[in-house]
Amino acid sequence: MDIEIKGVKFSYGSKSVLKSLSFKMESGNIVGILGQNGCGKTTLLNCINTILKPTGGCVMIDDPGGLGEMDVQRMSSKDLAQHMATVAQTNSTSFPFTVMEAVKMGRYAQTRARDASDQDMDVIYNALERVGMLDFIDRNINELSGGELRRVMIARALVQEPDVMLLDEPTLHLDINNQFDLMDLMRELVDEKKILVVIVTHDLVLAARYCDQIVLMQKGEVVSIGCCADVITPENMRDVFFVDAEVSYSEAIHGLNVFIRGKFKGRGRRDISRRPCWPPSCAPPIPAGCRTCRCRCCLPGAPPPRTGIPGPTPAPGSGPAGEPGPPR
Repeated sequence: MDIEIKGVKFSYGSKSVLKSLSFKMESGNIVGILGQNGCGKTTLLNCINTILKPTGGCVMIDDPGGLGEMDVQRMSSKDLAQHMATVAQTNSTSFPFTVMEAVKMGRYAQTRARDASDQDMDVIYNALERVGMLDFIDRNINELSGGELRRVMIARALVQEPDVMLLDEPTLHLDINNQFDLMDLMRELVDEKKILVVIVTHDLVLAARYCDQIVLMQKGEVVSIGCCADVITPENMRDVFFVDAEVSYSEAIHGLNVFIRGKFKGRGRRDISRRPCWPPSCAPPIPAGCRTCRCRCCLPGAPPPRTGIPGPTPAPGSGPAGEPGPPR
């Protein structure tokens, strides 16, 4: 199921957030939406899932009846839920639902029966197993960690069996192992069922590795769109994120590898005063007044250290008194 953004605009009061966006996302792809905080990524996602209504333009989706395209704003909530699932950036509830009850709610989009059928339960158990939460079905969701709750919400989206999945920061709160598991799962779903997965993320490494198409946004506009190699470039990383990035193709992962060296020096150098001054910069003994070994005491031309503040205590066995021990 394809989605086409046609001249979409949105404003919060007098503040324009989306400025006439137009592009198309096709099924069978993972599309990553990248950009700095406040550039309109989540707002765009909410215009797609009808949480927000564009102040201009429209979001078109393939008509489930096969009659061409349809404006998502004209679809009923039931029809939309049968074809589109959203995992929001934050999820909170004050009701003491169990994991099983929370995931079952997602299945309600496909069936109106009060009790889940055997087929429905198979779908639910399969989703819980795929996100690694099968052993938590009787746990109260208010007792889960942020990462565990995240996986429950993803399982709830999976049981909808949607044609389009919208994920806002899906790897938020997940440890590195579960981040890869989640993105591998999205890749499997796209390859198996040819669905469209749209991901809003700040993780350039995962986006470069898993996404088929990248939409790069800045100040409410699309500044670049295309395959990863065309969009995730050192120049774009410098111009949009103000970072110095090294981008190369890796045979090991069969994709792009992104290494962030730091902030782009043309915009502003990193604060050298916070640079760790462990050897070779800081030779023993540690200057008087250096409490954390992150001072400017040892830099040429630096002001003299403050007095009256004791230096750090050498670690046991670190050497003669007054000489620095290993960094903490």
